[in-house]
Amino acid sequence: MIKHFLKDDDLSPAQQEEVLTLKPGKALAGKAVVVIFEKPSLRTRVSFEVGIAQLGATPVIVDAQTTHFGRGELMADAARALSRYADAIVIRTFADSRIAELAEYATVPVINALTDGYHPCQVLADLMTIRQHLGGTAGKTIAYLGDGNNNMANSYLLGGTTAGMHVRVASPVGFTPAEHITERAKEIAEQTGGSVTLLTDPHEAVAGVDVVATDTWTSMGMENDGIDRITPFLPYQINGELLKAVPNAIVLHCLPAHRGEEITDEVMDGPQSVVFDQTENRLHAQKALLAFLVDGKE
Repeated sequence: MIKHFLKDDDLSPAQQEEVLTLKPGKALAGKAVVVIFEKPSLRTRVSFEVGIAQLGATPVIVDAQTTHFGRGELMADAARALSRYADAIVIRTFADSRIAELAEYATVPVINALTDGYHPCQVLADLMTIRQHLGGTAGKTIAYLGDGNNNMANSYLLGGTTAGMHVRVASPVGFTPAEHITERAKEIAEQTGGSVTLLTDPHEAVAGVDVVATDTWTSMGMENDGIDRITPFLPYQINGELLKAVPNAIVLHCLPAHRGEEITDEVMDGPQSVVFDQTENRLHAQKALLAFLVDGKE
């Protein structure tokens, strides 16, 4: 059976642990990986392209707008064709239905490099960063502040509980996580010893935590949806005052950051920030994931 990574809980706790500790070397020597971008990208594109090359494989970067994707080619047809050329397919796209269709018809592993619903490669890198700075994830508490109904919140809930973490999401009324996501995260937490807590008070959310995380308040594709994505979120800004209660917590941001909105310069550039370690770990986590899924691991 082909192993895909479309959302965080596609990896079991044991598999997630294996990926986070895997040292792949040149595990994909002689192979090729297609990486498709239907959304803009910087860190995702560079980390995948460099990582694939470091694994010994050939990265094939595809800008959807300059190919038949931009003319509406069926995802099922593209999946069948690309599977004849490559050993894995990575895609950064919009609706989760698109990547689901790609995975249904592909005969090689498909990896989610970001969709509207999930950002699982980012959370793998975040978990790697937490392990790096705190020695592990099990039993640690992470507070995510901001839009609870976006891909990062979803992936923190699923990926964090898979790692045995206590996941708190603090968001304004009307921006809380979807019920099916929280119910699934609670199911995982029962197996791993983690927990899920939804809050509206950011100060309550960060009390006693090990990790504080945020994301932009306006995700890609939401810029012109007519919803005020500044005013309701102002109390959820990660700033020096908020962090006084948790001086030893590390701070995560998946980038790009809107400095002065969801996070201040003082925090982003301060001693609690591990944002650029987190960014680097995109490279390492994705290399390990590719090696694991393509069965080329050492």
